[in-house]
Amino acid sequence: MSGQMELVSARALQGPDPVPDLAAADRIVFSNSGGKDSIAAMDEGVRLADAAGVRDRIVILHIDLGRTPRGHSVEWPGTADLARRQADHYGLPFAVRRMAKWPSLFHRIRARGQFPHLMTRFCTSEKRAVAHRFITEQVNALGVTGRPARIVHVMGFRAEESRARARRPALEVDRRASNGRRTVTQWYPVLRWSTAEVWQRIRERGLPYHWAYDAGMSRLSCSLCVLASVPDLTCAAGLRPELAREYADLEEEMGVPFRRELPMAEVIRRAGGAA
Repeated sequence: MSGQMELVSARALQGPDPVPDLAAADRIVFSNSGGKDSIAAMDEGVRLADAAGVRDRIVILHIDLGRTPRGHSVEWPGTADLARRQADHYGLPFAVRRMAKWPSLFHRIRARGQFPHLMTRFCTSEKRAVAHRFITEQVNALGVTGRPARIVHVMGFRAEESRARARRPALEVDRRASNGRRTVTQWYPVLRWSTAEVWQRIRERGLPYHWAYDAGMSRLSCSLCVLASVPDLTCAAGLRPELAREYADLEEEMGVPFRRELPMAEVIRRAGGAA
């Protein structure tokens, strides 16, 4: 049986919510953004890893998106610390990694001369590259010989978030990350969960979550994400006016709007009205 198929259990092939054969994995990497879906996916993944007796194979990865030239965090303040506390909640090893070439996502946007958008999500590509480098580190440390190392990469994607995510299977081989040395299986434990189910798990289990949700945000990606809803952008600009102003100055410098139909200057105006 191939390394790819060894990670797919009989339940994965038969049931509506496939689960990898965690007992066959050499390393289980949880990508944790600090958001509600990440911590719910961690909780579910750890629960199943415990059932398989392999919690010791888990490591938590947080990708820090850096600071702007004026020193503002691209992420919500406290996100990396929260991700560490979430790992500590389960007694799991924690690692932070950053983009190799750019000090921050803000610098990457400036160098490219445009903001990410739905059809050119280079922000996602940058984060994926960081995760792949981290997986390479793990494979090197494992020192598996005679076969590809079996890696399960866990993420908190949910189908409700976008049409693209709704089309994903809950378990798939990541062919871009896999090679002769490793087979990487992507697993989305909460793919079919509703927002209400995510919050129910967080509250029932007393899981640590970010303060920005209580401040009005529905999602926790970059503080000012080009793919966020207008209410979330308005809320974020009100909570982080200095960062919003720096993004507005950047769109003026580059001569392109934050979003084609919604420049950051308009987001700031709406945030002022909302306040």
